[in-house]
Amino acid sequence: MGRKLEFDYDKAIEKATYLFWQKGYTNTSLRELLKVMQIGEGSFYNSVKSKKHLYLECLKHYSDTVSRRRLNALLAPATGKEGIRAFFKAVLDELDHPRTPRVCLMAGSLSGDVLDERDLRLYVVAEMETFIECLAQRLEADRTAGKLPEGFDVNAAAQMILTYLQGLFRTIRILHDRKQVEKQLELLLTGLGL
Repeated sequence: MGRKLEFDYDKAIEKATYLFWQKGYTNTSLRELLKVMQIGEGSFYNSVKSKKHLYLECLKHYSDTVSRRRLNALLAPATGKEGIRAFFKAVLDELDHPRTPRVCLMAGSLSGDVLDERDLRLYVVAEMETFIECLAQRLEADRTAGKLPEGFDVNAAAQMILTYLQGLFRTIRILHDRKQVEKQLELLLTGLGL
């Protein structure tokens, strides 16, 4: 019979997720993780096995919480156009919150140190592909309903939106003026016919 965990696993994952979110995969040390998770090294290795496995669990937690809120904003409105705007509003609202690191954990995972780890790369790429599919499906529904031109390339538009989003998460640490970002978004979306 396995030993009972002597700590709150979900709470520890949440705290580790926040630390990785703030510092990134490589810049987060095992010592920092143990401290924030409030567990000993033995408990760490018995429960989460490795830093890589913990990071994967944190990516899943992030997807189930932060990414899910953003995805809900994308999927809730009646049209894809409205959903994309709601999605970006949710992103900017989160970035405005003082406790939120000014980066996306998934966007931060598009780095060599993470992508060199096969399991992490597979997860990150799958999450990005899922997001692109959701965007493309929303846009395709608008095109089918006649809200976008027949020749509108939903896949290219979805890729372009993701590319902008990745760039936004890379530069948001120095772009502190939300109005400036909103102007950029409006120019992008209007240029795409959204």
